[in-house]
Amino acid sequence: MDETALIHDAQRGDLNAFNTLVLHYQDILFNTAMRVLGDEEQAADATQEAFISAFRSITSFRGGSFKAWLMRTVTNACYDELRRKKRRPTTPLEPEMDDGEEVETPRWLADPGLTPEQAAEADEVEHAIQHCLENLPTDFRTVVVLADIQGMDYVEVAASVRAPLGTIKSRLARARLRLRECLQGFAELLPASYRLEGEKA
Repeated sequence: MDETALIHDAQRGDLNAFNTLVLHYQDILFNTAMRVLGDEEQAADATQEAFISAFRSITSFRGGSFKAWLMRTVTNACYDELRRKKRRPTTPLEPEMDDGEEVETPRWLADPGLTPEQAAEADEVEHAIQHCLENLPTDFRTVVVLADIQGMDYVEVAASVRAPLGTIKSRLARARLRLRECLQGFAELLPASYRLEGEKA
């Protein structure tokens, strides 16, 4: 895929070129929104809004990381969703798991290649991570999702959330510490390979 050519074509109004970019990035944007929002329907809405916003403003893209530019649009859309959520409280999609009940894995995480035992382990890991992510302040949660889950470098994360590099590093350090502390509470639930050093059986 010649991303630069597609961007130039999209900037000239070529909808097919933009749709090709959408197909390439839609999964990573949706997964980012899902991690930040913790709600499949809201994540889908935020992803759609992000691409609409990106199409309307693509002529303002002046080079650099297009991925980071798109991540900024989905991050903004997630913040808009969170603001709407505060005005219109809803029941969380998934329970807190403090009663020990198993929770069905969201459809977007399904992997038909897993054995039942592997799927059960993946469920436990996924719910522990998502639970701990949702307990982070939004700014912390966003940088962890972008850096540690989506694999973006610090410069791309800084561009995505429009914050100084030093701020990103500070937020990440504090967020990772909080996640580590939170996940220690799930140590017995997690497979040995996911436990922290010192927590392994």
